[in-house]
Amino acid sequence: MTLLSGHARLAGILGWPVAHSRSPRLHGHWLRRHGVDGTYVPLPVRPERFAEAVRSLADLGFRGANVTIPHKEAAFAVCDRVDPTAHRAGAVNTLVFRDGAIQGSNTDGWGFLRHCEDAVPGWTPAAGPVVVLGAGGSARAIAAALLDAGCPGITLVNRTPARAEALARALGGPISVADRAPLEGAAMLVNTTSLGMQGQPPLALDLAPLPAGAVVADIVYVPRETPLLAAARARGLATVEGLGMLLHQARPGFEAWFGVTPQVDDELRQVVGGDIPATADRAAPQRPGGGA
Repeated sequence: MTLLSGHARLAGILGWPVAHSRSPRLHGHWLRRHGVDGTYVPLPVRPERFAEAVRSLADLGFRGANVTIPHKEAAFAVCDRVDPTAHRAGAVNTLVFRDGAIQGSNTDGWGFLRHCEDAVPGWTPAAGPVVVLGAGGSARAIAAALLDAGCPGITLVNRTPARAEALARALGGPISVADRAPLEGAAMLVNTTSLGMQGQPPLALDLAPLPAGAVVADIVYVPRETPLLAAARARGLATVEGLGMLLHQARPGFEAWFGVTPQVDDELRQVVGGDIPATADRAAPQRPGGGA
């Protein structure tokens, strides 16, 4: 255990509720590994007190914080400056307090891309069109990151088409909206909905039209292998599970707050997700992987 000094660097995660978050054990592992004089704590904050709480943390000497449900859009509004990732995502998940200013970014899309690169060597966003299921905050962050990294086209599929159409207009670029997943010719399928998570119905989707070289990603990480990923694996398709996105999206914040560039490895996966059941049969309810 690393002892804290009077110069300890402080960070945490703001949410309501926040007890479910795995971010404290994630950052705690990195702090111990690198012997950093610092700590990372859960910070339960009611929505109506969010802006006040953020400014108080900055005044108290915190280096910054992660932001999870339901505060990501409120975090965008409280920032003095936001970077292009936050503008594209329409939300902030990482706050940095520096030189008297509150700076915001969104690392969800970046974390998704880094995890895909790790999970499927040789994968690139430019490989071909992507089908994204869902039109919420995670879908927006992932779609924006894919487009900015060279994805040639995205099709959004959502049970409320109007929401998908609004997202397509907000992001611009080669995005279309469909009422069914056009899997023929898709290079990747990404599920950003809660379907397949423990306590939710499985995602009922026939993967047969997907090309043999397609990648199937699911941001749900409880269970580690959702029914969608199991079906993809049975077809011999490359798969990307949801926990890695959570791990990778944390890296930029840790570096900004604690001055060390951390890595994602098997030891970290075991520390953060070793107690997550492999299948839905024994899993406990949990938010999809876009949350911290």
